[in-house]
Amino acid sequence: MTDKKNSTFPNAEDVLKFGEQFTRKFFEAVGQHNAALPQSAVKVPLPDAEALLTLQQQFMQTHAKLWSQMLQAGPGETAEPVVRAQKGDRRFSAEVWSESPFYDYLRQAYLLNSGYLENVADVLPIEDGRNKARLQYLTRQYIDAMAPSNFAATNPEFVKAALDSKGQSITDGIQNLLKDLEKGRISMTDDDAFEVGTNLAVTPGSVIYENDLMQLIQYSPLTDKVSQTPLLIVPPCINKFYIMDLQPHNSLVRFIVEQGITVFLVSWKNATQAQANATWDDYLEKGPLTALEIVRSVTKVKKPNVLGFCVGGTILTSSLAVLRARGEDPVESLTLMTTLLDFADSGELGCLIDENSVAAREATIGKGGLLPGRELANVFSSLRANDLIWQYVVGNYLKGGKPQAFDLLYWNSDSTSLPGPFLAWYLRNMYLENNLRVPGKLKMLGEKIDLGKVDVPAYLLATREDHIVPWQSAYLVRKLLGGETRFVLGASGHIAGAINPASKNRRSYWVGEAECAAPDEWLEAAEEKPGSWWVDWIEWLKPRSGKDIAARGRLGSTKYEPIEPAPGRYVKEKS
Repeated sequence: MTDKKNSTFPNAEDVLKFGEQFTRKFFEAVGQHNAALPQSAVKVPLPDAEALLTLQQQFMQTHAKLWSQMLQAGPGETAEPVVRAQKGDRRFSAEVWSESPFYDYLRQAYLLNSGYLENVADVLPIEDGRNKARLQYLTRQYIDAMAPSNFAATNPEFVKAALDSKGQSITDGIQNLLKDLEKGRISMTDDDAFEVGTNLAVTPGSVIYENDLMQLIQYSPLTDKVSQTPLLIVPPCINKFYIMDLQPHNSLVRFIVEQGITVFLVSWKNATQAQANATWDDYLEKGPLTALEIVRSVTKVKKPNVLGFCVGGTILTSSLAVLRARGEDPVESLTLMTTLLDFADSGELGCLIDENSVAAREATIGKGGLLPGRELANVFSSLRANDLIWQYVVGNYLKGGKPQAFDLLYWNSDSTSLPGPFLAWYLRNMYLENNLRVPGKLKMLGEKIDLGKVDVPAYLLATREDHIVPWQSAYLVRKLLGGETRFVLGASGHIAGAINPASKNRRSYWVGEAECAAPDEWLEAAEEKPGSWWVDWIEWLKPRSGKDIAARGRLGSTKYEPIEPAPGRYVKEKS
């Protein structure tokens, strides 16, 4: 038993001395685990003495209060928390964490410690913004990994599940772990609940063309009348296209077809050794440029509408710039969903990309080779480790549960490999050197690229909580394109904000007519509207889609005969 009267918290001088030593050692250890950090970042300078003193005093005082509460608590008693988890953090939400003074102290002590380290990382005097962001990222990785919820000995939910199941949860957790080791990845959903082409990507259509990098799908009309001007969709090549065609109730593709728009879509091939030498120019030439020619041939419309999502939008816009450099007027309008063209602030992903890491890719796979899809998927999961890694470690392995069926997470686990030359060029010229925004700086397919010559009407969608494409960076596209733009900001993140079905009419979006120079100024003047941005976009697209004509029952043409039913073979290939 602890003698409460004789229990004292360490004095302020000891805590401050320990805090300074611990802070320096912790951040030096973080720096040493990242070879890309310069020596100045590895030997981490402490913050301003006054700022560090303030942080340590706050840390000491709050910890002293927490320690005192635990010592004074009677059996089964817990006091009002001195610190709470951030909104959306569900790691400690179960009642068992608050029923015991020990576990209640454990979770609060962890939250205090992690909050302190995050605060120190924020005020470290590292001038290079990318290096500082990288150190903040690595700090968060350590913090997330060391949560008491991740370990059997410090997770009361593990103990409760084991007692309630008479040990069966432990057996089930070990079996789940062994199965995932065979898979080579953590299970995020019930993989047996979904099959592409059966209950995912089921909007009817046909593949009417294919080459070694993509298949082109034309979707069957679902209305008697269709708009004369078709829409070509270019999804990202870093993952499978069916994020845009999940199930009928949340399929963006189906929604568009139901509005009477003839839709064509690029389905990128999951790269194999046969594509190991494919370049950025290859993706432009064999992707959007080829697809545009076929769409024009099949529909007899000279200027289709086009839509690009994420890196698909970067590829699409680059292709349009090539055509404009050749003197062509290729499309009626451009829609970009969560797309970067100015990479000055490239989000959390950008902090992982620097000269050393890009040079390493260039040396290993830049002249030929593949980036395995699993490696790419792990990088994206690490950006949201608590949501996409640790909650499944706890649920699957510690508690012996099985994840629920969730179409979006099935898609998230369906990784895609990329050709090394394509990836290395993309990382250097976009993320590292930010060359695309500079008129004439880059050559693609022999043409100097100037995004300002892409002067068609453009609809720009960003999402407010996007950690991959910060919405402020997506807003900067307005300064680069040469035509009129409509900028819309959706609620939620990179995927949930973009794939927000109109049928459910959830969340909200912001619209504003002012073309402010600064993103925050635009948001201040913007109007928030309830529901899905899909409705706003289709109202924008319809007037640019021409007159209504009778829907054609036949897909493709005599030159481009249907090859196989949608979604085609390419999207079903596994890494």
